[in-house]
Amino acid sequence: MDQLINQYCSSLTRYNRFSTREVKIGDVPLGGSNPIRIQSMTTTDTMNTIATVEQTIRMVDAGCEYVRITAPSIHEAQNLAEIKKELRKRGCRVPLIADIHFTPNAAELAARIVEKVRVNPGNYADKKRFKKIDFTEDEYQAELERIRERFTPLVKICKEYGTAMRIGTNHGSLSDRIMSRYGDTPLGMVESALEFLRICEDLNYYDVVLSMKASNTRVMVQAYRLLVKKMSEAGMNYPLHLGVTEAGDGEDGRTKSAVGIGTLLEDGLGDTIRVSLTEDPEHESPVAIKLAERYKNRSSHSDIPPVMNIPFDPFTYNKRKSFSLKGLGDDNVPRVFVDLSRMEIKAPEDLETAGYSYNAETDKWTLADSAADFIYAGRNELPFELPMNLNAVYDYSFWLKMENKTGYPLLSFDEYVSAKEKSSELNFVVTSVYDIKRLEVLKEDVTAAVVLVTDNLHGMAEQRRIFFELSDKGINNPVVIKRSYGRLNQERFMLYSSTDFGALLIDGFGDGLWAEVSLEEVPQQQEGLKAVNRILFGILQASRLRISRTEYIACPSCGRTLFDLQSVTAQIRKRTGHLKGVKIGIMGCIVNGPGEMADADYGYVGSGPGKITLYRGQNIVKRSIDSESAVDELIELIKEDNRWEEPRRL
Repeated sequence: MDQLINQYCSSLTRYNRFSTREVKIGDVPLGGSNPIRIQSMTTTDTMNTIATVEQTIRMVDAGCEYVRITAPSIHEAQNLAEIKKELRKRGCRVPLIADIHFTPNAAELAARIVEKVRVNPGNYADKKRFKKIDFTEDEYQAELERIRERFTPLVKICKEYGTAMRIGTNHGSLSDRIMSRYGDTPLGMVESALEFLRICEDLNYYDVVLSMKASNTRVMVQAYRLLVKKMSEAGMNYPLHLGVTEAGDGEDGRTKSAVGIGTLLEDGLGDTIRVSLTEDPEHESPVAIKLAERYKNRSSHSDIPPVMNIPFDPFTYNKRKSFSLKGLGDDNVPRVFVDLSRMEIKAPEDLETAGYSYNAETDKWTLADSAADFIYAGRNELPFELPMNLNAVYDYSFWLKMENKTGYPLLSFDEYVSAKEKSSELNFVVTSVYDIKRLEVLKEDVTAAVVLVTDNLHGMAEQRRIFFELSDKGINNPVVIKRSYGRLNQERFMLYSSTDFGALLIDGFGDGLWAEVSLEEVPQQQEGLKAVNRILFGILQASRLRISRTEYIACPSCGRTLFDLQSVTAQIRKRTGHLKGVKIGIMGCIVNGPGEMADADYGYVGSGPGKITLYRGQNIVKRSIDSESAVDELIELIKEDNRWEEPRRL
């Protein structure tokens, strides 16, 4: 077992699930030795029994093991009984979870009907008014006592009826009271949940699941880790529900979810997961299943040298110290490598694969926002001059024979140690765990950049172990993380690479990304390479390290939603997708409104049937706009702030 400082998982080098207590949720127990469970949430009107039942059955058929249904008022809570009755009539016994915000009376009724209730400490018997309030200690304790009185009846009902509970903290809805003491921080998220959990334990109620959800993947990961640490110190071991809230749709939503959820799964954290996509809910479970199934046989991985101490703070982001080498390392954003070694490159136009467009008439290059920084050419010398900010990498043996050595060599570690000729500027050295005892040879070489590879089933942990070794030995050479995946379909590659790269990036490890893969369903090589390049830039964006596109913080829809989230999100994306670095929150109702948008620049929030309220940050700018003109009004708001630019064509 690793001797760890700031323990937050069982081991950083040996895959083990964090041991949690078992919680019974209907006929599907959670935690303990049970597999990672899959769940999702309906988007229908809870008062529409048949629509909710039929959507629930579609979700179950897609692999969903728990189904969550919103109950915003007493009326929806009452109708949960009819929904459950109809499901049982149709032979569907999936456990139901009531999602509660603001309304304790709805929770208390729902707890008598369904198998589990979810409450958010930030708005269940607590207040969120976006006001700075300075609480004295006596006032703070008085508020806690008020919450105890309001929360206790629900706990007693759950205990009497055998109903489980999720205490689910959301980053964007921390109460004014919590914000006054802890700020908008992972610690605030953890303490918000623990306050409610302590009430449960005081009442001898233990059928509790915990979650720390955020749209910011870095905040989300840090909060879950801190929760585990706090639980371990207090002798607690409650199961964890994992999720990245407001992840969005399509490729971005999947990438962002995998970066956050996958980072935690890699360290054995997580007992149930929900991938929140702005799509039909039956699309969520297959993605979650693909994330979870990767860990079924993970414990059979090859041994990794144990860790004696952790040279980083797992609860705070700090980029690993490295020196700058041709724009790689130091404070530079992580660089992207694209593998063109199997592609015949004859003319500048062939570099569109890497995000570069050439105009022969003007002899000028145009760069996409996701233009790669390095191309791996292997043994193929490029017959034209590259644009200034693009560099080529060649196999060492081929580079040696080149008359005009314009690119940089890629050497195995053995080649590097014995090489008599190297580049005077930059040498890429392929390194793995097998080289761990001779890494110090790199220390004095200011031309060497590490290309870190692995063939371990537990590859992320093995690569992280090398980063630990580099830090321990004071070796500050830049490091490019490289992963090879063989043949995969595009979605699996997206999920796996987002996990493998994202888990390192979130902890400040890595100065570049390089992926090798053959995408099964993309027969045209150029299109496959474009997809790989796009996904790598998406991972960097989801990890909050390199912004190359507009970011959408879009809720996944539910029965509270006041407009068609999927179509509106698509419309906004179509009109604003070229605004690099702008963050737009798209929320279906006030529950997922200003708080859940967290750090969005602009917000588009449903405030009534056919009505939209627009936000600048967390401040309301325009109330109750007709939905027909709301997107135009949003664009005008962006223009007022001088953040609008007309779309350009590559």
